[in-house]
Amino acid sequence: MQKAQLEIRPDPAEVGRARKWARARLAASGARDDEALADALVLLVSELVTNAVVHTGRPAVLRLALPGVEADGSAVRLEVADACGHAPVYRCADGEATGGRGLALVDGLADRWGWTRDEAGKRIWCELDRRAAPAAPAGAADRAGTVPVGGGRAYEAV
Repeated sequence: MQKAQLEIRPDPAEVGRARKWARARLAASGARDDEALADALVLLVSELVTNAVVHTGRPAVLRLALPGVEADGSAVRLEVADACGHAPVYRCADGEATGGRGLALVDGLADRWGWTRDEAGKRIWCELDRRAAPAAPAGAADRAGTVPVGGGRAYEAV
């Protein structure tokens, strides 16, 4: 299992840097760039880092835990920690809105996801099972100490 983290400044330009960093870490773990997992992971990084940067205005930390290629069935774990302790808030985006769908994408792409409070703020996490294609939306987390979210609603971490 490879673990890595990236410090994120409260600047929207950091989102692109985080995507490139995550793709490089995934490639270093042995995943093919065209693997469905890579595309899903990069989109999840983009959404969670965007939420942290845009909605908190504070630095954040992006963490990845990546199993090796031989670890079929293992989960890739992504966490974004920020210094804002506010819970994700339900937000329903209408058809013309340009935002408000980020966590709905997380809900649709991740096999599991949720959030936890910690001493510094909160961590929003998600996991992708290592296989050829993402699973059907699972949504709710089943880990102790986490708050399940999902149900096809759009949430925004604020």
